[in-house]
Amino acid sequence: VQLVESGGGLVQAGGSLRLTCAVSGSTFTISTMGWGRQAPGKQRELVAVITIGDGITNYADSVKGRFTISRDNARNTMYLQMNSLKSEDTAVYYCNVRGRIGGRYDYWGQGTQVTVSS
Repeated sequence: VQLVESGGGLVQAGGSLRLTCAVSGSTFTISTMGWGRQAPGKQRELVAVITIGDGITNYADSVKGRFTISRDNARNTMYLQMNSLKSEDTAVYYCNVRGRIGGRYDYWGQGTQVTVSS
């Protein structure tokens, strides 16, 4: 499974951005997809997850009500709509997929920078 993120950039606080993750390869093996982020000096954290089978979503408390994760199965694409951005949302954002091919796997994309200016 290969992942390519796009859509990052510089935005003012209160603004919006939409990130896109294009997924290719053995997509039928994916069980969950998500977005994580890593700010300088901090550990990477998952902020939004969507289950492929039933579409159930989960969010970190820090983004709940502001971020929305969605997927387009026909296009093998996942999105993260980010609204009401804050300076503390500044980070490199990564696409994540988890699934099983024989054994379980947990893959991350190369990341896209999101910078929120105050």
